[in-house]
Amino acid sequence: MRIDKYLKTARILKRRQVAKELGDNGRLVVNGRIAKASTEVNVDDIIEIHFGHRVLKVKVLDVRSVVRKIDDPVYEVIEEIRISQKENE
Repeated sequence: MRIDKYLKTARILKRRQVAKELGDNGRLVVNGRIAKASTEVNVDDIIEIHFGHRVLKVKVLDVRSVVRKIDDPVYEVIEEIRISQKENE
C-alpha cells in the first residue's frame, strides 16, 4: 500500500493530501530512506514523520485497506520527539 494512503487509513494523518505534501517535501522516512508519497509500505517497516515541531516514529503492524476504530491497531508508536527536546540534548 502507498505510504500516503496508509497514513490516512491508519488515522495517523487526517488527509491523504497532507501525507502527499510531507512526501513531496522529504519529511517522510521509511526504514532510514527518504520516501515519496508513492513509496510502498509493508509490515515491520519503520516510518518517521517529520512535523513542524516534532518527529513521530511508528512501526507498521498491519496493512489493511479498511480499518475500523474497534479493530486491532495497525501501527505502534515507537518514539515521539519534540524538536525543542532534541536541540537541548
